[in-house]
Amino acid sequence: MSVDVLKKAYQATEEGFFSLVTKQWPTSPQIAAVGSCCLVGVVCNGTLYIANLGDSRAVLGRLVKATGEVLAIQLSSEHNVGIESVRQEMHSLHPDDPHIVVLKHNVWRVKGRIQVSRSIGDVYLKKAEFNREPLYQKFRLREPFRKPILSSEPSISVHELQPHDQFIVSASDGLWEHLSNQDAVDIVQNHPRNGSARRLVKAALQEAAKKREMRYSDLKKIDRGVRRHFHDDITVVVVFLDSNLVSKASSVKSPSLSLRVGGVNLPVKTLASCARPKELNIS
Repeated sequence: MSVDVLKKAYQATEEGFFSLVTKQWPTSPQIAAVGSCCLVGVVCNGTLYIANLGDSRAVLGRLVKATGEVLAIQLSSEHNVGIESVRQEMHSLHPDDPHIVVLKHNVWRVKGRIQVSRSIGDVYLKKAEFNREPLYQKFRLREPFRKPILSSEPSISVHELQPHDQFIVSASDGLWEHLSNQDAVDIVQNHPRNGSARRLVKAALQEAAKKREMRYSDLKKIDRGVRRHFHDDITVVVVFLDSNLVSKASSVKSPSLSLRVGGVNLPVKTLASCARPKELNIS
């Protein structure tokens, strides 16, 4: 495992989706406006690799033995133009376009269309030949562009795991809009492991309801299509680390590391896959 391997995996995924868009463009042109953030975590020989596109986030819970606290450490970099440094990056990459980032309805968006500056897909903002009819007008830009507006290059960080590293919370921005890094870590740390991801989702929804001055039970009754106006989609995975094996992997390059994953069980017929927490051996 290496940074280069992760970059190649992202590149292959992007190229695979480009190929799909090209094939389906004649019959399903709106697929050119489909895109996704992508957050990947890989543990290999005691080393944690985090790669990210978009505004999902990975947070580590690390035990401080002196105090017994578990501190939240953000592992990933985000690509949302609501962040000033990301806006500056976009301006530096597109110096001839004063409207590369636009404040629209009090939200910063790339070309007034999308909040993230990097993604998988969103081909309409990467290849000009897909930014035309029959793509819906709301996605089409008035002026042509010669180079990709969005990037598919992930930000990658590498961390040597320590015996006091407890767990990793990986989640889409829907969670982080309502919970701080430390809030999420505290919720995981202060409750049983089983159901950790579901508990985080519920906490975020409760906060979303509170901001709207409504009850959580009433929010849950709103149709999913309408609820998008109340909160963003939320996907959460919690990975628990075995401190004994982390210690062994750090000192002797062990071939595997035991992890326990806490997922969210979703109803059948949803788009997300569902699975109960299970033991994984990752080489």
